[in-house]
Amino acid sequence: MTNDNVRLAFRIGYLGDSFHGSQIQPDVKTVQGELIRAFNQLNWLDQNQEGHNLVLSSRTDAGVNVRLNGGVVTIKRTLWEALTPRKMIRAVDDHLSDKIAFLDVHEVDDEWNPRIAKHRVYRYRLEGIESWQYPGEVFEEWLSLFIGIYDARNFARMEEGKNPMRKIYSCTPWVVQGRVVGFEIIGEAFLWNQVRRTAMALFKLSTGELTMDDIKNAISKPEISVDFGVAPPDWLVLWGVSWEKFPIPSEENTDFTFTAVPNELALERTMRSRWENGARLEMKSMLYHEWAYLGRLPIVRHNRD
Repeated sequence: MTNDNVRLAFRIGYLGDSFHGSQIQPDVKTVQGELIRAFNQLNWLDQNQEGHNLVLSSRTDAGVNVRLNGGVVTIKRTLWEALTPRKMIRAVDDHLSDKIAFLDVHEVDDEWNPRIAKHRVYRYRLEGIESWQYPGEVFEEWLSLFIGIYDARNFARMEEGKNPMRKIYSCTPWVVQGRVVGFEIIGEAFLWNQVRRTAMALFKLSTGELTMDDIKNAISKPEISVDFGVAPPDWLVLWGVSWEKFPIPSEENTDFTFTAVPNELALERTMRSRWENGARLEMKSMLYHEWAYLGRLPIVRHNRD
């Protein structure tokens, strides 16, 4: 890259049900497409490059919410020097819908690649799946099955040429105000649909459709193909992506609530639908409050003579 240009790392969040996924696609609204549109409206992208220099870190499917993802973009150095990070954040955010939050921006080296991260954190709200019942202490034993380095092809939609070996650092209960609502999984990187397929496997463990041996065999014998299904995207959140230079911020804003599923064993369909609608709004409310904390604008202090 010439000295005329500068490479900028940025972080964003977005509501999954407002987009047809994160990666740009023809004729549909995507997160990457909306970011390129905003930068083009600001005349900040090199038109000769057709916006392809704006790249996101983690790909997400339609419906998957994102608390904190990241990306990189190249702009003219003279423009970057004329702006402050505060002005740039506000300008980009003003050109986006309120379904995307443009949270921060930093100059990085020419070699910095947003797709090479230390780890990624996902959370899945299992209680959003109809008929889920928290199984008690055995839940942590189930979660421990998914920790380690293994061939995860039986928990993914495999893409041609993709290495199925994955490193999962931890898999723990997601607890909100003392109640287990789902699970958190942390890994170096994930295969397509890996977290949602893990969620469905956990759900089927809870219903008795699967056993722990089924999970162990799916991991230890990846050459024997199995399909445990894919959980809905609505209840999945990409909680954060961590890079060496940009770790996931510590959680100061944890004061949110999730309403528990009503206790009736067999919820009437309309009642269940209303609970789900309210629960989805709770997820969105959580994200907006998280973004309010994560997107605090840098303070610009003016010198006085």
